[in-house]
Amino acid sequence: MAGRPDALTITDPQALRAIAHPARQRLIAELYAGEVLTATEASRLVGLTPSATSYHLRALERWGIATRDETTGDRRERPWRSAATSIAITPEAHRLAGSTTSRRSLSSWFEDLQAGVHRMLARADQGSDEVGMVSRERLWLTPEEGAELQERLQAVVREYGSRSGRSRWSHPEGVAPWEAYVFLMPAQDDPEKAPGRGPRSSEVD
Repeated sequence: MAGRPDALTITDPQALRAIAHPARQRLIAELYAGEVLTATEASRLVGLTPSATSYHLRALERWGIATRDETTGDRRERPWRSAATSIAITPEAHRLAGSTTSRRSLSSWFEDLQAGVHRMLARADQGSDEVGMVSRERLWLTPEEGAELQERLQAVVREYGSRSGRSRWSHPEGVAPWEAYVFLMPAQDDPEKAPGRGPRSSEVD
């Protein structure tokens, strides 16, 4: 993805509404995973006709999310690629778009995540050593530390995601696809754990 911006940040709630469609969510996932796809190739992934898929790709192009690969082929057959190496949505865009649109724009992520967990558990049941990882931890961070952690996590994912020449169609021998989800979310505040309070009776040894 040489020559592309590292990150595309969506601040416009209208853009968030535009990408909430499930087919567009799938197209974004594939393109930002490094795929370079013609409308016909992309249509097989989203289960639509090439003309319908072209419509969705052009909608993503209008919002600067997808772009045609100008280096190959006749313009009518030119494949599509991501306009950047990663994509992020600001809290302001979520807030202005409304909770319904925000949930819809993320729904495919959670569906894919659930499917990935099932695959991970199935591999573990089969004795595989390559099942992935799940980690959960409660962190107490200042706003500055939270911003720093987000950037460092994104940098690690970008480092591995920007490896050139790796896609569904072209990659070194031994490479396998992995999905990387990074969530950093506010925890539910527990008033029983407020400063100055001792442990609850159930926590006493």
